[in-house]
Amino acid sequence: MTGMKLLFATTNRGKLAELQSLVAGLPIQVLSLKDVEPTEVVEDGATLEANAIKKAQVYLERTGLPSLGDDSGLCVDALGGAPGVHSARYAGVEDVGVLGDAEARYRANNAKLLQELAGVPMDQRGAEFRCALCLAMPGQEPWVVTGVCRGRIALEARGEHGFGFDPLFDLPELGKTMAELTAEEKNRLSHRARAFQALRPHLQRLATAR
Repeated sequence: MTGMKLLFATTNRGKLAELQSLVAGLPIQVLSLKDVEPTEVVEDGATLEANAIKKAQVYLERTGLPSLGDDSGLCVDALGGAPGVHSARYAGVEDVGVLGDAEARYRANNAKLLQELAGVPMDQRGAEFRCALCLAMPGQEPWVVTGVCRGRIALEARGEHGFGFDPLFDLPELGKTMAELTAEEKNRLSHRARAFQALRPHLQRLATAR
């Protein structure tokens, strides 16, 4: 069995590693945008689900490969659910091209979030990460799943792992931020991991039927 090729419409190494870990044991070869000719997909949907669907369908049409699109957002209670669908470019910093380096954007986003929450006490800093995943397959309707992880925004960044808002997303029951988790812990607890876990049975059926 050669296995099913699955294109994950991302250049983010962290996301790619999470998916590869979560499909371990399945006959699936995970590709990323670095394995195909990338194209800009304007994430102009009103919801995370809409953006995930758009990314998956664009790459299915361009490559013919089963394609997985994702969109994630941080929803902060004290900010009325912001930045939400605008999380990736919360501070207005863009990547340099579709394969651009996201580190500067992460730093700017985190700095803005801390500024917006300056003076807000810990008991009012509740937040949740949300993830939407869409699997687009030739000749089939898009398959969409979601995952949520509840926590709060820390007073300062902690941890060297993860990406994006992970250093500020505190999990009170563990006493750690998302960026302080091991890969194994994150693969159990994160919003993306929960969405992947919801998608895994569907991927398993598809991969083993080929």
